Amino acid sequence: MTRVVSLLLPILGFSLASQAGDSWPQFRGPAGQGHSGAANLPFKWSESENIRWKIALPGQGHSSPVVMGDQIWVTTAVHEAGSDDELARKTADLSGGTEFRLARNLSLRALCVDRRSGSVLRDIEVFSVAEPDQVHAINSYASPTPVLEPGRVYVHFGTYGTACLDTDSGDILWKRTFPLQHNVGPGSSPVVVGDALIIPCDGADRQFVVAVDKATGETMWERDRPPSRAKNGDFKKSFSTPLVVDWQGQTQVVIPGSQWIVAYDPATGNAIWQVDHGDGFSVVPRPVASESHLFFSTGFSRPEVVALKLGGTGDVTATHVDWRLARQAPSMASPLLVANRLYTVSDGGVAVCLDAATNQVHWQERLGGNYSASPLLADDRIYFFNREGLSTVLTDNGDKPEVVAENELDGAIFATPAALDGELLLRTESHLYAIGE
Repeated sequence: MTRVVSLLLPILGFSLASQAGDSWPQFRGPAGQGHSGAANLPFKWSESENIRWKIALPGQGHSSPVVMGDQIWVTTAVHEAGSDDELARKTADLSGGTEFRLARNLSLRALCVDRRSGSVLRDIEVFSVAEPDQVHAINSYASPTPVLEPGRVYVHFGTYGTACLDTDSGDILWKRTFPLQHNVGPGSSPVVVGDALIIPCDGADRQFVVAVDKATGETMWERDRPPSRAKNGDFKKSFSTPLVVDWQGQTQVVIPGSQWIVAYDPATGNAIWQVDHGDGFSVVPRPVASESHLFFSTGFSRPEVVALKLGGTGDVTATHVDWRLARQAPSMASPLLVANRLYTVSDGGVAVCLDAATNQVHWQERLGGNYSASPLLADDRIYFFNREGLSTVLTDNGDKPEVVAENELDGAIFATPAALDGELLLRTESHLYAIGE
């Protein structure tokens, strides 16, 4: 792996060296691509090994931890005791075999945890919802990941609200709501670009993107998504997180959705280019990018990994799709791009290493389990996390992977961890761990 990275790293659009330190401010890290410049990250742990601290978290949430300095922020949803189990039975028969959960008197909260000690510094109710809609059994009411900046944290709960908090005082500075029908619960995380907080709102009833002034919460622009062929709203919804890319000096915000992936001008909201990727829907994975290409998954139905050439204007479907591959394509976990190698892990736990230029499969490895969390790169090692609590760490020797460690924890892992110098911050269904020697 070291040889592959060192030889081919210059083609990456984002420098690993710039990502080291004590900041993990958004979903998948500083550049949003799952790369950590962390040194001495642990690769072996268990409930009794390399655990600096472990704390129980109230409620339930799948949002990833974000970090700045000594503060860790996560969101969670606390509901009335007993309502979840009671109503789950009532909805199971109405969903065609898909399991859903409901809650009553939902309290949507932001938690600030001291990175050194694991003590909870703040537990703030941001929104209260008496009768929320159902969520899918493997989703939560607090799945979108917050965004951190010096002095500010932006928390998002989908249709239930978006807010900005002062990280020093815990005061809520502003709140907004953008109602829509998720049908299976919220999922998309927002992103900060300049003065704007950009929020995808791909519901079953309406699909749009909105940018608000991050200082005030006032709307800067709002744009509807391109028209959809789908008649059923379930095939129009999506849950992906935007990726900010720099194309020849122009900042673009790329947001996958059902049927379409679109690049927006963050200042105006105008579409720069768009691609009709097919009939994929409920797109969850966040894209990744090199200096010349963007790679993304098309979501449910028949997932494919797609490589697009960056650049162009208008509908570039006919000219900018370089390749497509359906082999073990993920519909939940985001891909990981390392130099000219693209790593994916399917929902059912099959890891694949592709040549990013040609889509040639270098290797395929069954890791086992089921996957929602996205892989990470740190210290020339790749980290995978499954929903059964198993983390697999491997290195890539060129033509095959070498498993360095398999680490088990007690709880299920849905949230993608944060990787900082000497430390992995990992959230399970019930706890937050600081893993480090």
